[in-house]
Amino acid sequence: MSKVTVVGAGNVGATCANILAIKETASEVVLIDIKEGLAEGKILDMFQTETLLDIDTKLTGVTNDYSKTAGSDVVVITSGIPRKPGMTREELIGTNAGIVKNVIESVVKYSPDAIILIVSNPMDTMTYLAAKASGLPRNRVFGMGGALDSARFKCYLSKAIGANINEIEGMVIGGHGDTTMIPVTSLATYKGIPVSKFLNADEIKKVVGETMVGGATLTGLLGTSAWYAPGAAAAYIVEAILKDQKKIIPSCVALEGEYGQNDICIGVPTIIGRNGAEKVLEIELSDEEKKLFEASVAAVRKTTSILSESGIL
Repeated sequence: MSKVTVVGAGNVGATCANILAIKETASEVVLIDIKEGLAEGKILDMFQTETLLDIDTKLTGVTNDYSKTAGSDVVVITSGIPRKPGMTREELIGTNAGIVKNVIESVVKYSPDAIILIVSNPMDTMTYLAAKASGLPRNRVFGMGGALDSARFKCYLSKAIGANINEIEGMVIGGHGDTTMIPVTSLATYKGIPVSKFLNADEIKKVVGETMVGGATLTGLLGTSAWYAPGAAAAYIVEAILKDQKKIIPSCVALEGEYGQNDICIGVPTIIGRNGAEKVLEIELSDEEKKLFEASVAAVRKTTSILSESGIL
């Protein structure tokens, strides 16, 4: 038996909960939101699909009653306001920090042994806030951004090459931001063959640019933040945890000396299993990628410093 709580019944949270239910990743999925009736309505809608899809995941929707989330194995936090066109993820920090801090306190109260996955933006800063506010070890509080950014990187690589997307390997590290993420082109492959064998330098540069503004592109088209891929990325990580899959997934974790960094949460390749973010992997980066990572670290530190400057931490 396994139980997953998704906090926030907006587009991303509801998509995550729906995927978990359809794939029967967990025995029970709880969706909770502060808005009266929203989580209950979306869960009821999902429940009405179960006979059509031949699934029997237990589904619970609640309004702001964290007692119903008690005993969760994994808690996914998507709470906060989404981006609007022209907004950066960093501009959300003032509003979303207060929301996330309150949610963390409630989650830890009722599920002290849970693994917490942060999706709320700005994700690196919210992960740092959650780690400090919860007092939990780093393997049990980490962020989703790298999984989503890597999916977008592989999407654009497959389109540029004209390849089956499931035969593309590529990862994105660094901050989860339009200017801070780093698609690791030196390690990207198509069926084990470096993508540089299929794309020239300008084509690879174009893919990198498309990846970095992947979220902003969708926000511009949709008028709000994307939800299918972010929700799927969160569900993907939850499945890796509950099924102890030991997958290498770029995740936002607290570094403890790796890559020469401490006291920061930022995206790096991580082994994800039943104990959460079980091991940070230090990969070989090109000289250019090392410079980009240093710049990303500096940018994330600057954003995260707002938490102490504003008295949130």
